[in-house]
Amino acid sequence: MLLNDLKFGEKLCETFWDCINGQIHFGSGDYRVGVDLGTANVVTAVVDSDNNPVAGRIKKAEVVRDGIVVNFVEARNIVENMLRELRQDLGADLRYGACAVPPGTGEGDFRAVRYVVESAGIEVLDVFEEPVAATKVLGMEDQAIVDIGGGTTGISIVKSGQVIYTADEPTGGVHFTLVIAGNYGIDFDEAEEMKLNIANHRRLLPIVKPVMEKVATIIKKHLNGYDVEKICLVGGTSSFEGLKDVVEQITGIPVYVPKHCILVTPLGIALSCRKGGL
Repeated sequence: MLLNDLKFGEKLCETFWDCINGQIHFGSGDYRVGVDLGTANVVTAVVDSDNNPVAGRIKKAEVVRDGIVVNFVEARNIVENMLRELRQDLGADLRYGACAVPPGTGEGDFRAVRYVVESAGIEVLDVFEEPVAATKVLGMEDQAIVDIGGGTTGISIVKSGQVIYTADEPTGGVHFTLVIAGNYGIDFDEAEEMKLNIANHRRLLPIVKPVMEKVATIIKKHLNGYDVEKICLVGGTSSFEGLKDVVEQITGIPVYVPKHCILVTPLGIALSCRKGGL
């Protein structure tokens, strides 16, 4: 199967979405695990030797901030519990996996993310930069892949099948939540709940638009000097209504948002994991 076809990538994400919602796809064995420790969510993906998603879990958590593990014990417990459930579901041992960090993460924080996954019972074969992992799902054609997570915006530029540039800056979904909380005079958790309700997006757009414009300006700055044909937005924040249009307006580049944009990076981490090296 080719992993560089966008439509095929969308199909993989759709299958993974079914897995997240309880469907188990017993595959061909030799399972690999991808763990995405995000600012707002922890997502674990399992794929088989044919690169098919077979199982997965997602859980809201605040164990990482801007790529830095701030609650090691809770992060380990979440991943450990996910792995126990996934092993039971699949009736198989899950030994090998990979994880990811935002581009530019310091060596100490890089190791901390790895240690979380290893202490939960996985032999970590590699640690990837998040937007680079996403290319495994979205393809290696000429484009920019932008991972807008809870705390950061990560960018990778792909040219001629190679990732030629990566960068990361601290602006993401948390900043959307903060301006909503400030505007309505409510606490962070209530504002987060408002943000996650798609029905609220249209009325929240004028409030969060300055943050969207900052995200778009970050993207434009890092794409300056590169001939980028399109931008693909991934990460949970990318699903906020209106963000695609703002990024297109400020960068002047066509923007694509996959249907299940929050699942692209964790699935890409699992797909990138190869026993014995990459």
